[in-house]
Amino acid sequence: MASCPGLLNIFEQGTNPAILNMYEQILASIEQQMPGTVLSSDTALDGILNLNTSREKVHSLLQFLRDDAQLQFNFLTSLCGVHYPDRTGQELGLVYHLHSWTNNTRLRIKISFPSDEPNVPTATNLWPTANWMERQEYDFFGINFVGHPDLRRILNVDDLGVFPMRKEYKLEDGTRTDKDDRFFGRDGHVGQTFETNLID
Repeated sequence: MASCPGLLNIFEQGTNPAILNMYEQILASIEQQMPGTVLSSDTALDGILNLNTSREKVHSLLQFLRDDAQLQFNFLTSLCGVHYPDRTGQELGLVYHLHSWTNNTRLRIKISFPSDEPNVPTATNLWPTANWMERQEYDFFGINFVGHPDLRRILNVDDLGVFPMRKEYKLEDGTRTDKDDRFFGRDGHVGQTFETNLID
């Protein structure tokens, strides 16, 4: 796989012919070595290739992308949890952001799974930096990274009984009278009276 000369603006990736050709090569390599692993793919608005796979195959896909001599996705930029409560059976998800420094290419891997079965294999044995990233997603979304060497909360108190980034809680206290949601582009003002002079 030819290296792309120079640094590319991340928003140019999806329109650059060399990058589009590389995306086709990435998909072909995965399909050849791991048929059926990629469930779907698309190029996001920022020009980065998104690959959707299952949690059962995500670890082997990540390892292939890292270890393949041509692809060389050797850097886990970040991983983040997501929560879509209306997607029955796929409420929780993870997004892995990978970067090949050799080929100057970025890639996203996405998986979805039910919130009542939030188990995902750890990536700490592929990238040690996944350790704190996975702890954060456990802390905020309750995702259980199977095989993680020290899975515990990292930012919230240990005895917090909830996962605060899940969309299961109201954003704000509905009894507040010091803030009118209309000024923030939201409803919530009907039937409420607001303090008009908060400064004496």
